[in-house]
Amino acid sequence: MTSFSDNMLEWYDRNRRDLPWRAAPGITPTPYHVWMSEIMLQQTTVATVKAYFEKFLDRWPTVQDMAAAPQEEILKEWAGLGYYARARNLHKCATVVTKEFGGIFPKTEAALRALPGVGDYTAAAVASIAFGEPAAVVDGNIERIITRVFRIQGQIPKARKIIKEHVAEVTPAKRPGDFAQAMMDLGASHCSPKKPSCLLCPISSLCAAQKHGDMETYPRKAPKKVKPTRRAYSFWLEHDGHVLLQRRPDSGLLGGMPGFYSTTWEERSDFPRKEEWLQHRPSEDYWKPFEEIAKHTFTHFHLETKLLKAKAHEKYNMEDGFWHPIDQLADIGLPTVFKKIADLAAT
Repeated sequence: MTSFSDNMLEWYDRNRRDLPWRAAPGITPTPYHVWMSEIMLQQTTVATVKAYFEKFLDRWPTVQDMAAAPQEEILKEWAGLGYYARARNLHKCATVVTKEFGGIFPKTEAALRALPGVGDYTAAAVASIAFGEPAAVVDGNIERIITRVFRIQGQIPKARKIIKEHVAEVTPAKRPGDFAQAMMDLGASHCSPKKPSCLLCPISSLCAAQKHGDMETYPRKAPKKVKPTRRAYSFWLEHDGHVLLQRRPDSGLLGGMPGFYSTTWEERSDFPRKEEWLQHRPSEDYWKPFEEIAKHTFTHFHLETKLLKAKAHEKYNMEDGFWHPIDQLADIGLPTVFKKIADLAAT
């Protein structure tokens, strides 16, 4: 569909977004910039990522600089972006590219997919944008456009295979990276989930859903599962202006990040009873419970946390714990869920 890609590229040349990781027209994209931005943009908005991208690029201008940094520093600067496995994989990938590829990213979609933290979408995006490979790039915006243009009846995620096939059909051999970014920009502007601006769309004449007037019914998605609620107590232990923090295991949720000791995060109808939380307390000091609740939502569950506070008789040595100045908590990179718990302690 030549007219499809031609229309998109002509529109992009006039309306492209100015983004800090995007190369100017006529300038070859920097693979490191493209890769880092695509990792950051997974399940995160462009507006949020801009400041993080610029901060990371200032601290680690090259992939070799990032590989040389301690993982704890990467995680600290990542705090607030969520999905912390991405940050761990960012560092792992930088290390692999530096040690095994001499600091030069592989150029093909297949080779990129073998890197840590690089899935199908990211591999296609980097191969297309950074190296000009006509890979089929499919993100949420592109899914929406394609399901409307071809009026795809299948529900996501089952329909993703046919969506990718259609993207491959319309992706041009020349300027595939600009085409992918044009589709992203169109989905972020005119082809919006609600009230799409079809009169301004460069491919509205090719869109089957626009002809039928049912654009907002696409893409068709399977019903969302109800998220369960987990409940727990967290422990705030103070001594001489310091609070006891726990370094979470490298694997799993919030891996490698600092946080508070707590009871297990379990799906339950009520909070743990005293006899339960006593088994998880980090010390035998006097613990005072508070009724206020900190609420946070993860991808697969809601978390409600109550707080227990105590003053320590001494700075205990903990195998997985460390003491940190309370007035410097903002500098350590607490994940948002633990910032909310810290706010409970402050009130």
